[in-house]
Amino acid sequence: MEYIVLDLEWNQAQDAWDERSKMLAFEIIEIGAVKLNNRMEITDTFCEKIKPQIYDKMHRMTEKLIQIRMEDLENCRLFPDVMRDFLSWCGEDRVFCTWGPQDLTELQRNMVFFGMGALGDAPFPFYDVQKLFSLAYEDGKSRRSLEYAVDFLKFQKDTAFHRALADAVYTAQVLQQIKDPRALQRFSYDTFTLPVSCRNEVHVVFENYAKYISRAFANKEALLADREVISSRCYLCHRNLRKKIRWFTPNGKHYYCVSYCDKHGYMKGKIRVKKAEDDRVYAVKTTRFINEEESSAIWQKKENIKALRKKRREKA
Repeated sequence: MEYIVLDLEWNQAQDAWDERSKMLAFEIIEIGAVKLNNRMEITDTFCEKIKPQIYDKMHRMTEKLIQIRMEDLENCRLFPDVMRDFLSWCGEDRVFCTWGPQDLTELQRNMVFFGMGALGDAPFPFYDVQKLFSLAYEDGKSRRSLEYAVDFLKFQKDTAFHRALADAVYTAQVLQQIKDPRALQRFSYDTFTLPVSCRNEVHVVFENYAKYISRAFANKEALLADREVISSRCYLCHRNLRKKIRWFTPNGKHYYCVSYCDKHGYMKGKIRVKKAEDDRVYAVKTTRFINEEESSAIWQKKENIKALRKKRREKA
């Protein structure tokens, strides 16, 4: 297996009123990547600029940030040609690694727009090195810039940031420094392409929590009526659990519940309702075991929400 550390640069419309942004919000103009072997050693690099087909002027902030002019791209190859060579260079036995999840999303949006299809037919695991850095060196929740991580690890900054290959190299160097095997087990899932049926839905158990990614539903009501989405099953002993606190939401996007397992204790459930590429919705549900104090805090949160909503109804 090889690790493909990927970074992209893209251009966009000058303003929000440009109709082209509805076709493709971000058009890729450079692909940079580093290949690592299973010992995390750099074995090869890939870098190529791309001739744009949608935007004929460089966004002023993009040009200032990445120091690429439109004239620099005139004699470059088109995206499908570059992408086919890039995928061939990547090989079949690969794991993508990016700083944050956006690059894989925009890469596949460009692939679909230019008639190539996505990277897979279902969600697939990848390394979000930004998240791994936080897990290894900070609180696991913060999301730092790549330059912050480079400064934190005291790397020599030989090349400027915000060019595809340079940022891919810096990201690879950060990944090389993450030695904690627990952090390296925390891979993320790309959800550009969702499961087509309940049989293909993602169920994965990590060290101290479980994750479930559903198929797409027409709307939130249909999503929250699905038995698997709202189930509370112990991910250790696989028994269906009785809920101590039924599902509730503070904002219509995140839903919480608490169940109880006689063997493993209180289990918190969290559902994030997310929008798919085709405007349908899907769920990312996480479950983890908590103590009694945490359970009480969730109960109090639910009661506070109920009281606030009652007060608003009375005022109305």
